[in-house]
Amino acid sequence: MKLKLPPLLVFLLFGLFMYLLKTYLPVGYFDFFGRDYLLYAICLLAFLIGAISLLQFFRAKTSLDPLHPSKTRVLVTGGIYKYTRNPMYLCLLLLLLALGLYLGNAFNTLLAAGFVYYMNTFQIIPEEEVLVKKYGKAYQKYCVMVRRWF
Repeated sequence: MKLKLPPLLVFLLFGLFMYLLKTYLPVGYFDFFGRDYLLYAICLLAFLIGAISLLQFFRAKTSLDPLHPSKTRVLVTGGIYKYTRNPMYLCLLLLLLALGLYLGNAFNTLLAAGFVYYMNTFQIIPEEEVLVKKYGKAYQKYCVMVRRWF
């Protein structure tokens, strides 16, 4: 797998781009009643998804290293992984959406969509190729049963 940037760095870069977009493109500002509550709810959901997914990996005693998916010891398919194949990346996406709400610039949703595109193209698809080679039909069946994001 030829990954150039770790997912956490990609997340931080997209967060920086969101901040820069809000700062240098002042059009697109939005506000609505309950925006703060929605922001907190999304952050809480992101925290729960991230914590549960990490806990499941720790319990399975498998690798968390996104740069080397071949180091995985077991295929985790239960718990939250019954609903999304990539809950850790979903957590990052939710945090970016929360940041977009906090910054109040509607164009940040385009950057969040760009994050999904980047992650699919340069992280998730290469990971899936490695996992298909490692786990074969079991992983292919899992991919058919569970969606990539949500």
